[in-house]
Amino acid sequence: MAFDPDLANRIRELTASERGLDEKRMFGGLAFLIDGNMAVAATRDGGLMVRVSRDDGEKLVQREHVEPMVMGGREMRGWLRVARPGVKTTRQLQSWVARGIDYAKSLPPK
Repeated sequence: MAFDPDLANRIRELTASERGLDEKRMFGGLAFLIDGNMAVAATRDGGLMVRVSRDDGEKLVQREHVEPMVMGGREMRGWLRVARPGVKTTRQLQSWVARGIDYAKSLPPK
């Protein structure tokens, strides 16, 4: 299993009532999509990948345990990586999951 199953289960608990929710293995993790738009993903190292607006991303990257998502040596604007300590508590995880879901819902369905 390439992703952190405990984190995936915690995300499932928080998103159980979301309409249009789907899970898909992507980027070496388990992504949670709303109407086809990726919101968050459980990564293999226990961290979280979160989709945010580009403007919010520039501000949020200043927080502890948060950094820009980098894939293939490129920074992915609008995507953040939150390290395991930043999603340790339910309150921390809920905040990031809600942010990712809210942004995914703002996009047209795929």
